[in-house]
Amino acid sequence: MSIITANVIISSLIREQRSRFWQYLGLAILAITFLQPRLMARADDRGSTASHTDSSSKTSLEPNAAKSSEAPTMVIGFLGGMVRHDDLVHSEVQLAQRLRSEYPATVHIETFENRRLWAAHDLVLRLLSPGGDGHPTKDQKRAARIILYGHSWGASAVVALARKLQSEDIPVLLTIQVDSIAKSGQDDALIPGNVAHAANFYQDKGMLRGQRQIRPADATRTEILGNFRFDYSHNPISCPNYPWYANMFMRSHIEIECDPVVWHRVEDLIREQLPGLPATRASAR
Repeated sequence: MSIITANVIISSLIREQRSRFWQYLGLAILAITFLQPRLMARADDRGSTASHTDSSSKTSLEPNAAKSSEAPTMVIGFLGGMVRHDDLVHSEVQLAQRLRSEYPATVHIETFENRRLWAAHDLVLRLLSPGGDGHPTKDQKRAARIILYGHSWGASAVVALARKLQSEDIPVLLTIQVDSIAKSGQDDALIPGNVAHAANFYQDKGMLRGQRQIRPADATRTEILGNFRFDYSHNPISCPNYPWYANMFMRSHIEIECDPVVWHRVEDLIREQLPGLPATRASAR
């Protein structure tokens, strides 16, 4: 074997190993992204049967809940992946911050990690009961005004919470899913009958693709506002503050989360259901 031939073979092997390295790295990152929340969710589920004393649940009640005997309007957002509930890089948190500044006393606005479904559920029950005991009456349940929105696993959590509230005869005004990715054991496509209006925004490129179509369990009770498709193949969205692996392996999935057009439409749908102030941008209807 000549030296030149040996060099060619060695170079080829090096390139092949590099390619495999990046493939394995990508798979490892995706595995961590998908599996870690499931392990954490098990711990959260165990904790949900005990008394909850985390700081978000404590502080959530006080701004608006005890000021009126009427049920407050609630806007609850869920973050995707392993994102913290207060990470301002993400559009879900930015939206909540804008709404808080404009509705400081009339609307209760909160964001949660998608794995903390139990905490959001507990908050709803306590806000519905004026004494904050978490045991609303039938009339208090019927008076509920709840809006749920989320991205990725957070969008799946939206439907899961709505379904949980249905089992307790609590209505939901509006659900909004942005590039919904169903978690294990969850169905993010079928919208339960306690939801009055539902909207779905998705993209269908790359490794992570959002739910294409949501449908009502009961079309006489739930209006599907639309399944709105976005394509960033020729109009990419910059997400500079996201980690490198998200930009490399989940590009389209985070582009829809960074897209101001999508979130302006989400915000308008929410504002249409809020008291006092009109929607400020064109609706997705």
